[in-house]
Amino acid sequence: MKLVVRCPAKINMYLQVGAKDRRGYHPLRTEFQAIDLCDVLTVDTLGVPGITCNWPDLPLDNTLTRAMRLIGEIANVPPLAIHMEKAIPSQAGLGGGSSDAAGLIRAIDRIVQGNIPEAELRSVAAAVGADVPFFLVGGRALGLGYGERLTPLEDLPTQYLVVAMPSDVSCSTPEMFGRLDAMDRATDLAETAELRNDFELVAPEACLALMVRLRELGATRAGLTGSGAAVFGFFASEAEARSVSTAIGRTSWVARTLERSASLRIERE
Repeated sequence: MKLVVRCPAKINMYLQVGAKDRRGYHPLRTEFQAIDLCDVLTVDTLGVPGITCNWPDLPLDNTLTRAMRLIGEIANVPPLAIHMEKAIPSQAGLGGGSSDAAGLIRAIDRIVQGNIPEAELRSVAAAVGADVPFFLVGGRALGLGYGERLTPLEDLPTQYLVVAMPSDVSCSTPEMFGRLDAMDRATDLAETAELRNDFELVAPEACLALMVRLRELGATRAGLTGSGAAVFGFFASEAEARSVSTAIGRTSWVARTLERSASLRIERE
């Protein structure tokens, strides 16, 4: 059996970060949205077992190996040949590694014919990383707790956006949390009409400047995703988004929002 899994990136439409708790974790309130900037996994039960990737910097210990190790503890998984075509940039706040892990978990669930209880799949996903459970839900979802308490939300009409990365800027998630912890700021997570990403308070100037540029070019809304460094802006049409991406003149992608069914699709070759 050979399966092809498109592993979509996500943006955070807003992201509120609570105060660090006794365990050193930060509770969150966020709205996830899957987009069609995707890595692609090919999972083959008949190929030479192992993981290959077009990205030479993939570490030996990665989200795919962790997902394989954990799911192998609860299910009889056959040897798998896994190839990943990487398109989502790393350290961007787009959830690429998390989506890859979730894509592999979903592929394995298909291979073993759904014999793994859903609660155990969610447990494996949460153990691999905080954003991984969202990619088992897909589409659009409210995330609470540490991102693992998910409520699927109704799909909205397709929207087009530009995702962009400032040059030579990366955002370490632990460092960004540390900067927030050092601030005197509101840490309430109550439902609010204010759609904010708290990491914008401590984001590199280059990220903030790129958000301003997107607004100047006509974005109806622009923001930081995750802890950065990627930013996004929504536009009225695909043509307008493509024009803006060209105008930015740096690493950028035109994307569209994905409905739940599209974000969870698995194809069999």
